[in-house]
Amino acid sequence: MWSFFILCLQAMIIVAWNGSGKLSAIFSGDVFKKVLSVFITAAILKLGQAILDVILSWKARQIMSFHVKLRYILKVVSAAAWVVVLPVTYAYTWKENPPGFAQTIKGWFGNSSSSSSLFVLAVVIYLAPNMLAALLFLFPFIRRFLERSDYRIVMFMMWWSQPRLYVGRGMHESTISLFKYTMFWVLLIVTKLAFSYYIEIKPLVDPTKAIMDVHITAFQWHEFFPQAKNNIGVVIALWAPIILVYFMDAQIWYAIFSTLFGGIYGAFRRLGEIRTLGMLRSRFQSLPGAFNACLIPDEKSERKKKSLKARFSRNFNENPPNKDTEAPRFAQLWNKIISSFREEDLISNREMDLLLVPYWADRDLGVLGLTQWPPFLLASKIPIALDMAKDSNGKDKELKKRIEADNYMSCAVCECYASFKNIIKFLVQGRPETEVIDSIFVDVENHIKQGDLIKDYKMSALPLLYDHLVKLIKCLVDNRPEDRDQVVILFQDMLEVVTRDIMEDQISSLVDSIPDGSGYEGMKPLEQQYQLFASAGAIKFPIEPETEAWKEKIKRLYLLLTTKESAMDVPSNLEARRRISFFSNSLFMDMPAAPKVRNMLSFSVLTPYYTEEVLFSLHDLEEPNEDGVSILFYLQKIFPDEWNHFLERVNCTGEEELKERDDLEELRLWASYRGQTLTRTVRGMMYYRHALELQAFLDIAKHEDLMEGYKAIELNTEDQSKGGSSLLAECQAVADMKFTYVVSCQQYGIHKRSGDLRAQDILRLMTTYPSLRVAYIDEVEETNPDKSKKVIQKVYYSSLVKAALPKSIDSSEPVQNLDQVIYRIKLPGPAILGEGKPENQNHAIIFTRGEGLQTIDMNQDNYMEEALKMRNLLQEFLKKPDGVRHPSILGLREHIFTGSVSSLAWFMSNQETSFVTIGQRLLANPLKVRFHYGHPDVFDRLFHLTRGGVSKASKVINLSEDIFAGFNSTLREGNVTHHEYIQVGKGRDVGLNQISMFEAKIANGNGEQTLSRDIYRLGHRFDFFRMLSCYFTTVGFYFSTLITVLTVYVFLYGRLYLVLSGLEEGLSTQKAIRDNKPLQVALASQSFVQIGFLMALPMLMEIGLERGFRTALSEFLLMQLQLAPVFFTFSLGTKTHYYGRTLLHGGAKYRSTGRGFVVFHAKFADNYRLYSRSHFVKGIEMMILLVVYQIFGQPYRSAVAYVLITISMWFMVGTWLFAPFLFNPSGFEWQKIVDDWSDWNKWISNRGGIGVPPEKSWESWWEEEQEHLRHSGKRGIVAEILLSLRFFIYQYGLVYHLTITKKMKDRSFLIYGISWLVILLILFVMKTVSVGRRKFSANFQLVFRLIKGMIFLTFVSILVTLIALPHMTVQDVIVCILAFMPTGWGMLLIAQACKPVVQRAGFWGSVRTLARGYEIVMGLLLFTPVAFLAWFPFVSEFQTRMLFNQAFSRGLQISRILGGHRKDRSSRNKE
Repeated sequence: MWSFFILCLQAMIIVAWNGSGKLSAIFSGDVFKKVLSVFITAAILKLGQAILDVILSWKARQIMSFHVKLRYILKVVSAAAWVVVLPVTYAYTWKENPPGFAQTIKGWFGNSSSSSSLFVLAVVIYLAPNMLAALLFLFPFIRRFLERSDYRIVMFMMWWSQPRLYVGRGMHESTISLFKYTMFWVLLIVTKLAFSYYIEIKPLVDPTKAIMDVHITAFQWHEFFPQAKNNIGVVIALWAPIILVYFMDAQIWYAIFSTLFGGIYGAFRRLGEIRTLGMLRSRFQSLPGAFNACLIPDEKSERKKKSLKARFSRNFNENPPNKDTEAPRFAQLWNKIISSFREEDLISNREMDLLLVPYWADRDLGVLGLTQWPPFLLASKIPIALDMAKDSNGKDKELKKRIEADNYMSCAVCECYASFKNIIKFLVQGRPETEVIDSIFVDVENHIKQGDLIKDYKMSALPLLYDHLVKLIKCLVDNRPEDRDQVVILFQDMLEVVTRDIMEDQISSLVDSIPDGSGYEGMKPLEQQYQLFASAGAIKFPIEPETEAWKEKIKRLYLLLTTKESAMDVPSNLEARRRISFFSNSLFMDMPAAPKVRNMLSFSVLTPYYTEEVLFSLHDLEEPNEDGVSILFYLQKIFPDEWNHFLERVNCTGEEELKERDDLEELRLWASYRGQTLTRTVRGMMYYRHALELQAFLDIAKHEDLMEGYKAIELNTEDQSKGGSSLLAECQAVADMKFTYVVSCQQYGIHKRSGDLRAQDILRLMTTYPSLRVAYIDEVEETNPDKSKKVIQKVYYSSLVKAALPKSIDSSEPVQNLDQVIYRIKLPGPAILGEGKPENQNHAIIFTRGEGLQTIDMNQDNYMEEALKMRNLLQEFLKKPDGVRHPSILGLREHIFTGSVSSLAWFMSNQETSFVTIGQRLLANPLKVRFHYGHPDVFDRLFHLTRGGVSKASKVINLSEDIFAGFNSTLREGNVTHHEYIQVGKGRDVGLNQISMFEAKIANGNGEQTLSRDIYRLGHRFDFFRMLSCYFTTVGFYFSTLITVLTVYVFLYGRLYLVLSGLEEGLSTQKAIRDNKPLQVALASQSFVQIGFLMALPMLMEIGLERGFRTALSEFLLMQLQLAPVFFTFSLGTKTHYYGRTLLHGGAKYRSTGRGFVVFHAKFADNYRLYSRSHFVKGIEMMILLVVYQIFGQPYRSAVAYVLITISMWFMVGTWLFAPFLFNPSGFEWQKIVDDWSDWNKWISNRGGIGVPPEKSWESWWEEEQEHLRHSGKRGIVAEILLSLRFFIYQYGLVYHLTITKKMKDRSFLIYGISWLVILLILFVMKTVSVGRRKFSANFQLVFRLIKGMIFLTFVSILVTLIALPHMTVQDVIVCILAFMPTGWGMLLIAQACKPVVQRAGFWGSVRTLARGYEIVMGLLLFTPVAFLAWFPFVSEFQTRMLFNQAFSRGLQISRILGGHRKDRSSRNKE
């Protein structure tokens, strides 16, 4: 890849340099010949690559076989041969005016006749292997065959191209996949090269030529090469940033292309079709069909082949054919989801009633072909229909048309009429009453059939009837015997309204129909009818026994009749809306058909756990932090609606009433389900089992059971358990066969023995979820069985436990909830040898079961509705998505649930969401390089168990163990896919320090990946385009961020050289210096990366797809207002520092970030420790560069040009220096600032020593900060020293710019030498004083003080003399500081790199003292502006608003939170 970019660059520069610069110029003879020189460059690069291979494999030479060594030697020899052959034959292609190097070669080999055919022949032979490779590239199946074949001739051919290894063979994809990702990269590379050529390279050529023609003689410093031609230094300073950007901007183009393609793919996968409640309502009618198509197994297993049309539109029958079984199935599934929402307190009781579908299917409605929709769709329809009927003036058809226009309204009207008729007929028992009622209903139905209901009946009395009916239903809901008389009166009133007011003219016929059997003669007076319903058995009331089905029916009718306002905002909770719309949307996506539970693939879930929170204790919840905020208070403010729903669920009016109860378990659970706790994860994963039980019931149940519903069998288990095996037991057994959940609690044994609360909480989880299994490593001390030596030794066991079932109820023993060991496997020694988390997974993987294995982190969550789709997902293992191989890892998307905590958490969650959706979607298809990024992916368990497990665990190199599982899978012919129709919840870090530690860990991990053999093998074995995908989406992203920061450094040091040597002033009239467009473009590209443009683009696209582009735009603007660019620029520094350091010195280490979520104030010393090397030092260095450039470039340069070019750099400096304080809660509160200052002073002055932690003393921290240098190799130390030399340039350049030295006409090197004398003198004085303090301060105290006073006076007098005689100005004093400070820092860095030498020389103490001085100066520099701003109270207000905007909009009372409960605090102080 690098060779390709270098050759393209060479070709583009040659074309731009010669002739007109038009691309057509390449076809003119001389230019074409010059372009052909790229083959020589290619040969040289090939030789470099071969030598590099030898150097990097040198340490492994002992264990190499002869064949491998021979291959390395032959590669170097052949590459060296081509480096000779190609230039020689090339030189002889020139007849007249050959280029310089061709002349030189001709001079060596004799100037015989020229012939171009030799060179052409050489090139053809040189390219032959590449041509063969290109041919094979077009036919992947031939390549697969060759790589797997065992024929000798094939093996010999392959031996040259790649060493014979078991891994990395036959990884090629199908031809279609190949075509897709090749097109992607061809488009991208063409765009990138066109942009680089026309915008960056071509416009820079003419100015460069102009600069090379100017000859400069007057330098402002001692120039070592005054005779150098062409101003080559200037050319390098101009071109270096542009060439760096040229190598980096493919990453920017990748971000743009991936956004476009990812968006298109997402749209094709039907993402965001249902994103609001309105959309859900409009499509709800096809939802039952979708449910049954996706989540219910097909009775007939054959499925039709997908046509192209089916891909674009997935229609489901609005009224499914076999409705009698499908409607109850939909009801069971839908209600399970809604009741899980209620259990999670996302919805209130009222909302739950409005969302539920009837559990007990109403047969009579079924006969009419009516679907019973959830009431939230039908709310307010009946009152509106009543109004319409009342005002309809006898126009039947018109009313019918108006009601049928709204499907839900006609459903509501029909259902209400049917239920009303049903209930009345059920209640009325007496014979005469029944006949009256029947005849009324018959009459009404005849009118309906004929369509003249309104014409004949008077509708104005309907509201009266409605009022009576509502009262009647209310009585039925209460079902109290004392209401009987009222019910009778209501019936009589209703009859009167119907007969007298509504059917006024048909009354006689109706009453005639009352039979004479009751002893009356002829027509009776109306009053006598009043006695209808009054006799003892006429009405069945109160209802005995009251069944669940009856209760539900009455409740539903009551809701339909009385809900006046429309339920447009049900559910009102944002999370519930998001989940319900994503789930509904996913049913319209393309997913495999669900098998029956007994036929599905079985799977396990594995969660590694160390010592994180399991369940918040009451003490944790109520203990206020330093700002007076308790976790509980915080949660109540962030989730106000969920807190109210919780109180409603536990029947409490407020917190006080709740706290009075004895058992506060529910409160602890409520809080724990909103933090990143193990309890939350276990509850989420256990939804799988609940889902499988329900699905097993729907598979097994007979028609009658289906009609009664799953709830009925849950209610009936108690009665049936005494009898034979119940249906529920059968469902549970099937679920247990298909699903196991193992939590690997590494320390559980230790916690249990020490009586740790965590062990008790884990035990409580096991008793709550009996099918949960806990694996742990048990350390036991046993005596040696050998009698002669009584040695106690530690023995390690890998154990699996479950909750012990309580003994039979009758036993008199007290019930003990303890665990019971299932398996116990003796280990040969301690199990945790490598990185903790992967080892934890490795020891527990043997306890998992089944074909699939889902690895779930400790900070994840799952949802009931997503668990229902798991059996569909597992079917993906049986498909071949690309026609070549089955998937080995199924990728899932995640939802980041911590976004609401603060603005930083929101940026982080947006960034992460875009990666796990649009990013991974594109990686899986078309690029085919998705690996495993941790979290919710499902592994093919058998595939991975036989290929080294799911996590490599070597120390340091496998720090990011997740991705190595993906590398491993791909190298061993696996296939990683990505599926959008199912998602899992995921928590992320929320404070700046936590986020930075997380990013540092990831950057360290990427540094280690860059050095790993897995990436090396993938890079070698992938074809060119797939290798590009692999590079730019793994280590390339970090390498590009490194280059981004390097660009700034190279640009600034280039400018430093130009401005201090006086070259910039000499050339200031030149276009290249004055108005350099290509440079501005290059710096704009750099600042794009810097402000997080690469992150923001995919983020915008994904939010746009899933929530609408208006939302995306408003969120984007809001992020800018909350200073997202500051956050992204800051995190760029974190990535660069840790990635670069790992590349140079290795030594990556795991950083635990802590998953707390109460946002607290970090102390100044904490921030200083965390960011001083990664951000502060670099920020100050860049600031000095910019200041020097400003001071000495001022006279001859316009201010606007300076601002335009350096604005993004100033932004970077400000961000790197002050972002930690800006994003620190209460960062500008005066009292906190004062506390921080005293804390920092204490820290900086504390002596270090053995056992003093870095948080307590600066010395300990400083020693720890250099830890990486101790483990670094020779190459790392040399690189460190070379990089430190840049700090000596300042002094060299600036010494010649002092007023004193400017007066000397001679720019001799002596001046620089004198400046070193000054430095050595200062250091000598400092050393003398410190030695003096140790030796004399006790005995000769007065003398010592006099000497110190003399030194001080001498220093002042020298300064005065300098100002008086040679007219030293204030600027000179500043320049001296700018010159000498970096030199001291450079000396410090070199001394640290050569620590052993310095220690032997006895100077380490002095180095430490000097370092402490520098740290104090840096601390002051950072602290002063922060303290100054803290004087103004509005700064603190602004900061709070910016940090917590999200929570503000949810009514989070930040002022109270950050101010703390003053009352509490003062009362505590009194105590």
